[in-house]
Amino acid sequence: MITVVVVDDSAFMRKAISTMLEKDPEIRVVATARNGQEGLELIRKHQPDVVTMDIEMPIMDGLTALRHVMMEMPRPVLMISSLTNEGAEATLKALELGAVDFIPKQLSKVSLDIVKIEDSLRAKVKYIAKRKLRAPRPALHRPAAPVVEGRPAKPAELVRPSGTLKRDVVAIGVSTGGPPAVQKVLSALPADFPASIVIAQHMPPAFTGPFAKRLDGLCKIRVKEAEPGDRLAPGQAFVAPGGKHLMIDQKISRIDLVITPEPAEALYKPSANVLIASVADGVGQRGLGVVLTGMGSDGLEGVRALKAKGGRALAQSDATCVVYGMPKAIVDAGLADEVVDIDDMAEAILRNLYK
Repeated sequence: MITVVVVDDSAFMRKAISTMLEKDPEIRVVATARNGQEGLELIRKHQPDVVTMDIEMPIMDGLTALRHVMMEMPRPVLMISSLTNEGAEATLKALELGAVDFIPKQLSKVSLDIVKIEDSLRAKVKYIAKRKLRAPRPALHRPAAPVVEGRPAKPAELVRPSGTLKRDVVAIGVSTGGPPAVQKVLSALPADFPASIVIAQHMPPAFTGPFAKRLDGLCKIRVKEAEPGDRLAPGQAFVAPGGKHLMIDQKISRIDLVITPEPAEALYKPSANVLIASVADGVGQRGLGVVLTGMGSDGLEGVRALKAKGGRALAQSDATCVVYGMPKAIVDAGLADEVVDIDDMAEAILRNLYK
């Protein structure tokens, strides 16, 4: 039995989340709380497998409560987020603080969206309840940071390998647990990174812009939400806008980015399959596919197409995924050239551009 504590200042939300979760006989909500302070008391008392945490609450907000949870009694926390720019900023901060994922606060809509949210909520709770939270570890291959005046200095920067650049387009597909993983990878890349990066992160439309802006402020390379008219360039990363697909279009002397609602029937928008398949079609063996943490198997068919054209593929390791779904599909299909811990993924990407 998976036990959950629901923390939300809205009585409607507490009831709605509890009802949705308990439709699964393997999940039991053991307590609900009206604010972060009450939530902490109940989490200490019940020691649940998973916590759902609202962000805006009286007395103690969700971010403050999350900090306490991660310091005192680390466990998987799902944030309940409003689909606004402000909600996106707070949610991205929560993910940085240790929350494993978020669910949208859209439960008042009487539509088919409710069913989708229900299924996603239960699936996420069941997936993350099985995972043990792991503290970050130093990367295996990079030199240890020297100690300066009793404090570790900045870690050594990645250096371009010698040799001929063979791949110049990196396509990243990622879902549940993705924002911290993508941040870890992109922030480790050098400013003179010789390839372009395109990213399909499963996120609502209001989130991808703030996500890209946050990454841009943390990374040496340039990061932005993709827009019509953008062109690929070395040292730049483009995040697919939520609710749309991102594709590349190879011209004679440039590579344009295409943003489109098609294929409309795709399970995810943006879709890793659509993005990586377009890289396969556009640049073939010059493409490198990278599949990071996430539920399901989005990215599998795209990587299959890329590998058929001579491209390479990297998959995040089970041990460092929040959810080992998307990378597992690549590994199980025998399509991963390397399986890499997230701390070492930036170096692996750089190395594989020259393989």
